[in-house]
Amino acid sequence: MRVLHVAAEIFPLVKTGGLADVLGALPQALIGQGADVRLLLPGLPQIIDAVLAPETVCEIGPVFGAARVRLIKGQMPFSHVPAYVVDAPYFYRRDGGPYQNSAGLEWPDNLQRFALLGWVAAQLAAGELDADWLPDVVHAHDWHAAMACAYIVQHLPTQAATVFTVHNLAYQGLFSLADFHLLGLPSRFAVPSALEYHGQLSFMKSGLKFADAVTTVSGNYAREIATPEFGCGLEGVIQSRAGNVFGVLNGVDYAVWNPEKDAGIVAPYSAGQLAGKALCKAGLQAEMGLAAAPGAPLFGVVSRLTAQKGLDLVLAVLPGLLAAGAQLVVQGSGDRALEAAFLEAARSHPQQVAVRTVYDEALAHRVISGADSLFMPSRFEPCGLTQLYALRYGCLPLVHHVGGLADTVVDASERALKADQATGFSFDEASPHGLGLAMQRALDLYHQPAQWQQVMQCAMRQEFSWDVAARSYLELYRRLVAAAA
Repeated sequence: MRVLHVAAEIFPLVKTGGLADVLGALPQALIGQGADVRLLLPGLPQIIDAVLAPETVCEIGPVFGAARVRLIKGQMPFSHVPAYVVDAPYFYRRDGGPYQNSAGLEWPDNLQRFALLGWVAAQLAAGELDADWLPDVVHAHDWHAAMACAYIVQHLPTQAATVFTVHNLAYQGLFSLADFHLLGLPSRFAVPSALEYHGQLSFMKSGLKFADAVTTVSGNYAREIATPEFGCGLEGVIQSRAGNVFGVLNGVDYAVWNPEKDAGIVAPYSAGQLAGKALCKAGLQAEMGLAAAPGAPLFGVVSRLTAQKGLDLVLAVLPGLLAAGAQLVVQGSGDRALEAAFLEAARSHPQQVAVRTVYDEALAHRVISGADSLFMPSRFEPCGLTQLYALRYGCLPLVHHVGGLADTVVDASERALKADQATGFSFDEASPHGLGLAMQRALDLYHQPAQWQQVMQCAMRQEFSWDVAARSYLELYRRLVAAAA
């Protein structure tokens, strides 16, 4: 089974969210189960400068307004997964992020930048660029790669099956309909039954409409996006594909997230040997300038600071948290008002609140290993990976019961505690009241050390290996290839 994964990010080279973690781990898991997997990535500086043993596959020439485009083949560092990289310096070799400049503004030519990525994927699938390798399946991830599905449909002789994974439906890749001509597609694609979306172009719609199968990153999110509450205006499109929409829960790369072997934390520990957890907590308190209080419940936040992530709810319950003698460590950046509010709380309560408005992968490990509980009150959450990391580190997640959070965290109800199945805390109402009640239950349980330890150990025993997701994807690939044949 030859599979081409197409995406804009990959851990550890380029990461703005969980998409990068998926691309860093899923291809390796598929290879481990016998698949022949290659990646297709844009030639961002962090990627193209890191590729091992690069060689030019072909010169593509002027396309989408870029005068020089070539296709490079090499291997990813660390994993050695084979990868194609689209070398188009005019589009990709820039300062700033993959989608925005250093001022946080969207690149004005994102339509061309990511149409090119999808177009190259379709050319590879048609056998036009590399005569030595032809994929059976093209697996496109999120809106950045979604145009591959439209370009493949436009070239009907292409035999490859297509899978499109929605990592976050809220980010749709919307562009002016007036720029449709830049895509090089027939006018039949510029209508509501194709790419048009309320007077705009939607790259996300390309994947939803034209992929042979659509997947999301958790079973619950697959059901949610078919509803007006979570469908972001695309629920009708998703309902029309009902028989071809599947949820495949993301996994965890336990080679990276494992407290027994994590060299970046203060001390190793495991479900059977928890002493190191207390050392990690003391180390985090010292690093962050918090009071050295081993008995104080320490809550963590490792997240983008946005309303989607429910961080305004954390601010609303913070006075009650501090009155209970607890501490809070926040790591993340985003909305300037949220950043300012958390920084002000840290200035007002330096012994109890610490904030770092950066994303630092190593610091994330230290926060999760040192905290007792992790706030993740997202208003919607396709899968969430941070709560999966927290489970393995015995940092009990406190989550809103939506999306993948509902699929992965078992609330510490009386029944779940008695059955030794509880792994965290959840709440149904996305409000300060709902979060406050769940937080109080967490505080109450924390002061019952035997029960808290029982939940920690149950959480740490949970298995969310990528091998499970890889088996599900391989089965889907086989069904699609057989149907096409």
